[in-house]
Amino acid sequence: MTALSVAVVQGGPSTEAEVSRASARGVAAALEEGGHRAVRLEVDASLPESLRTGGFDVVFPVVHGAVGEDGALQGLLEVLGLPYVGSDVLASALAMHKRIARILFERAGLPVARGLALRRGDARAGAEQARRKVGARLVVKPSSHGSAIGVARLEASASLDEVAAALDAVWAIDDVAVVEHFARGREVTCGVLHVGGPVALPPTEILSPHDPFYTYEARYAPGRSVHVCPAELPPAVLQRVQQVAVAAHVTLGCRDLSRADFVVGDEGDPDAVTLLEVNTLPGMTATSLYPEAAGIHGLPMVRLCDALVTEAHTRGPTRRMSPLPLPR
Repeated sequence: MTALSVAVVQGGPSTEAEVSRASARGVAAALEEGGHRAVRLEVDASLPESLRTGGFDVVFPVVHGAVGEDGALQGLLEVLGLPYVGSDVLASALAMHKRIARILFERAGLPVARGLALRRGDARAGAEQARRKVGARLVVKPSSHGSAIGVARLEASASLDEVAAALDAVWAIDDVAVVEHFARGREVTCGVLHVGGPVALPPTEILSPHDPFYTYEARYAPGRSVHVCPAELPPAVLQRVQQVAVAAHVTLGCRDLSRADFVVGDEGDPDAVTLLEVNTLPGMTATSLYPEAAGIHGLPMVRLCDALVTEAHTRGPTRRMSPLPLPR
C-alpha cells in the first residue's frame, strides 16, 4: 500500500455542514488508521491556497449539499489539477438537482414516481397543479438539498392549504420544489462502489420507529433509526434494487461511490421499486448507511477509505490537452 497525503474537505455554506464535519472526522480517522496522512480542511476562502500549497496527493471531499456536492468544489479541484474521490463536476451537479436527475432517469427507463417540478411562485396555484397532475398523496421536497431537509409527506386527506404551505416551506430554501406521488412503502437504500467497475452493495431497509419517515433527526441522532442490511426483501426485489442503483449511477456518470434511495412497495403492489434520488457523496458518519453496507460487503471503513483514495490517486487529475497555436 502506498501511503498518501489526503486532504479531507468538510463543512461549507450548507444546511448539511455539521453532517459533513461528522463524516469528515470518520473518514480522516479511517485514513490515519490505514497508514495515510489525513488533514481536514474547511470549505472557506482559504481552501484554494491550502490545497495548492499543502502537498496533497489526493482530495477526499466529504461535503454535503451546496458548494461541496453540487459540482462547485469539484470544479475548484479541476482547476487546481488535483485528483479527488467521487464524481466529477457534471455528475455531481446532475445528481444534486433532483429536477434534472428525474428527467435523465425517466429517459433511461428507470422507475421514478409520477411527479413535476414547480418554480417559486403562487403556492395555491402550485398546490392545485400538483393535485391535478400528480394525485392525492404527495411528497414535496427541495430540488437541491439532501438529508431529508425540507421534505413533507402529505396524505390524500391533506388540504390544498397544507400542500401550499409545504411548497412555501420548500421555496424558502430552494427555488424549485419537486412534487412526486407519495408511494407508501418500505424505505430502502443501496450503495454502489465503483472501483474498477460499478458494483451494488447489499441494500439496506431503514426503519424509523420514532419518526414519520427517515427524517434529518432519524438519520443522524444515534439510536433514532434501525438499519436492516441486507434488507429482508424477496430475492428478485433485492436484485431489482441493486440493478436500478447501478443503472442510476451509470446514467448520471457517477464514479467511485454513490447511494440510491428507494421506496419499495405501494398500495396494491408490495414489490414495486421506486427510485427517489442518487447521492454522490453519501454520509460517512458513525450512523451512516454507506459504510455500514460496505462493511457487510466485506470492506470495513478503513479498507473502504483506502480503496477510494487509491482509486482516485491511480486515476490522477483530469487529463489536459496542450493548447493549439492560432492558425496563421
